[in-house]
Amino acid sequence: MALQGTPEPTGTAKITRGYHLPAPFVLHTVGPIVRGDLVPAHGTALADSYRACLDLAAEVPAIRTVAFCGISTGIFGFPKRPAARIAADTVRDWLAARPGRFDRVVFVAYQAEDEAFYRESL
Repeated sequence: MALQGTPEPTGTAKITRGYHLPAPFVLHTVGPIVRGDLVPAHGTALADSYRACLDLAAEVPAIRTVAFCGISTGIFGFPKRPAARIAADTVRDWLAARPGRFDRVVFVAYQAEDEAFYRESL
């Protein structure tokens, strides 16, 4: 952010090398912050974050698998159940429009509750 002179906007993505991580690349996105009631704009912004990551990853031919954490569901306060539904729907729609681009998309669940929400949405 210091180099670009501004905070990263919500719903955009950047890519870096993975360096010492077990992945060659890392996608970075800023999801929406939810304080108070969940409104439609939050859902739109969250879907934008997922699409931005997929679009950016699709530009790198070597990327065949993408793994997502629960974007915005931690300290950003997005409720987990609707976030899982938005994530699953957005990725499903993106993949349907670009069959065969990725071999696999993984949703990483850190808690049993998170896994249940993704299973319900998928």
